[in-house]
Amino acid sequence: MSSNKTKSWKVLLVSLAAAVSFSMLAACSSNNDSNAAEDNSTAVATYKGGTITEKEFDLDTRVMKLLSPQQAAYLEIDAFKESILKQEVAFEYLSDKATDAAKKEAEKEADVQVNAIKTGLGDTYESTLKEANLTEDDIRSYMVRVLTVYQDMLLKVTDDQVKAEFEKTKGDFTVATLRHVLIGLTDAEGKERTDEDALKLANEVKSKLDGGADFAATAKEYSDDTGSKDSGGEIKDQALGSYVEEFKQAAQTLPLNTISDPVKTTYGYHVMEVESRTETTFDKLTDEQTETIKGSLASQALESFLENDLDSLEVKINLPKSSEAADESGGADGGTEPTAAPSASAEAPAATEAAQ
Repeated sequence: MSSNKTKSWKVLLVSLAAAVSFSMLAACSSNNDSNAAEDNSTAVATYKGGTITEKEFDLDTRVMKLLSPQQAAYLEIDAFKESILKQEVAFEYLSDKATDAAKKEAEKEADVQVNAIKTGLGDTYESTLKEANLTEDDIRSYMVRVLTVYQDMLLKVTDDQVKAEFEKTKGDFTVATLRHVLIGLTDAEGKERTDEDALKLANEVKSKLDGGADFAATAKEYSDDTGSKDSGGEIKDQALGSYVEEFKQAAQTLPLNTISDPVKTTYGYHVMEVESRTETTFDKLTDEQTETIKGSLASQALESFLENDLDSLEVKINLPKSSEAADESGGADGGTEPTAAPSASAEAPAATEAAQ
């Protein structure tokens, strides 16, 4: 079962999978030349060396809602708006300090991502932008500002850091072929199961397999994983880092050709058998895997700045309250509350469908 590599809400709305494996979302600069002359709106954030105005923040919010509509309701909640505004301060500050090389790469990558959004929306592209009260230049400017920070952090990653990070996480690069049967908390017809019922059925599956039942046939009969069910539950030659944590740990440690006890994940209960497992050494990493490690280190550098250095900028927030528009539980006025609305420090899924 694949993992989306969840991130904390401190960086949730600055995470975007769109045409590249890793991008950061943040704000347009308050130095945006196309808007600066006509922008006389109130400053909603001030910090050492700059400000962000109400007009700029409104523009940024509209871009975020376009890129991540499934999380738009959260942007009506005061606590999240303040958190995102602080991130904008960080990006504005960091982008001003970025190298020319980072800015050049950001320009190129912004074109790639804007084209990906345009392709994804197809014939609805123009109407979607019009409905959101945005232009392509708004989105591209946003992307350039964002990617400047990311590229700057990426270019600062050293070979020694990459090697050290690989040693810490090398189990993620182990390649395994395995089979599993998923007993989900929702069955194939969409009917919910209780945790107790799912575990009971998973134990029945294990008993059948322990008794000599064919794994492939059992998976086709019982598994709720539509991605592997038709292949008899087989997932072939997959890096273990792509799985959710509990599944990954079991796949890393289960003796070969042994039927596991039910393994619980957010998807339900899995009964597993690992058929082969091959460790990957640093010299065997693909270019894509190396870039993934670099991206992870860049992300960590951003998180470190947000957690440890942002306060030194003496950020002052002056956002108008919006409690009438949304309550603190995440429910937009007149709408449905988002499920499992996290606190500002809780974990939630990254915005992986943001530009689709």
